[in-house]
Amino acid sequence: MIQKVMKILLFLPLLALLLSSIPPPVNKIKWLNFTELKAAYTKKPKPILIDVYTSWCGWCKVMDKETYDNEKVATYINTNYYAVKFDAETTDSVSFGSKNYGYNPAYRANDLAVSFLNGNMGFPTTVLLSSLNAKPAPLSGFMKPNELEPPLKYFGEGIYKTKDFNQFMSGFTATW
Repeated sequence: MIQKVMKILLFLPLLALLLSSIPPPVNKIKWLNFTELKAAYTKKPKPILIDVYTSWCGWCKVMDKETYDNEKVATYINTNYYAVKFDAETTDSVSFGSKNYGYNPAYRANDLAVSFLNGNMGFPTTVLLSSLNAKPAPLSGFMKPNELEPPLKYFGEGIYKTKDFNQFMSGFTATW
């Protein structure tokens, strides 16, 4: 009995040492709020990704786990975008650009979400903006990493400036 206890006591520090050498996942998306976005964008402009979700949306949770937690997606977004997670149903006043948005009872959502989604209130919706003042490009519904790759790269690499999306897709090769 004492030998078993001794073996376990010797094994536990070894296990702890082994587990401590495994690095924690670092490729999670660095989500900002709108105040942080404005400050960061003022210092260094780059495209913006807004994840418009609701707390009750099951597909939003799946997209968080399967798409936004994907190492390649998270690394690409962190490098090329400012990312904001936005609860469409927030009743808080939200400032974006030069305008304030409040809760809209007719939509049961914040007017900023209504604006981003052009009134088509489906969740999740990924909104891409080439700049703070750009027209939103909403991508409605759950998207797998390989489905999100083309639009992310289209805006993230500035290709939208020289080609339309169909031209871009005709030469696009997926890497995710």
